[in-house]
Amino acid sequence: MKSVASVCNATDKVLTLIRSCCVLLSSLAMVVLITIFAWLVFGRYVLNETPTWVEQLALVLVCYIAFLGAAAGVKDNTHLGVSFIREAMPAPLRRSLRILAEAAMTAFGLVMFLSCLELVAFGWGTLLPMLNIPEGVRTLPAAICGGLIFLFAGGRTIGMVHKYWIGRDTDETQPAEHPSSNAGAH
Repeated sequence: MKSVASVCNATDKVLTLIRSCCVLLSSLAMVVLITIFAWLVFGRYVLNETPTWVEQLALVLVCYIAFLGAAAGVKDNTHLGVSFIREAMPAPLRRSLRILAEAAMTAFGLVMFLSCLELVAFGWGTLLPMLNIPEGVRTLPAAICGGLIFLFAGGRTIGMVHKYWIGRDTDETQPAEHPSSNAGAH
């Protein structure tokens, strides 16, 4: 049993590292987005020559920011969810519903990944105007997000199964919250 727990802990550390990379890449994309919009304003109002590529690049960057941020939200368990009914249930049912919800999120991530891969492949032969890069670059973050949702929710599902059924943990606390929400609790 300890080996399963150590594998779960090691996997969670890897997934946390991947989540940190998502946040870093989203943050860098946000900095680039702000910088290119500053260039757009400077070009339009000071140089009197609007850089038209900025809007197309901004659309691509927003896709990366949104989808990588959403994947990180799934890992942190800060994504949008309605859980008050589930959490009001008796403990055994609540545990089963938590696992079911995570399994559904895992299935959603897999379907999103596979569907978005088709979009990436479909758009790869077409170039984005003014950027001359494949259209698939714009849909690639959705596929990445789906794959990460599959990994993050799947990892949490396996962890819950181990915790509730194999480990016989009866701790009735809420599922893991965002790390910053417990900053002052120590």
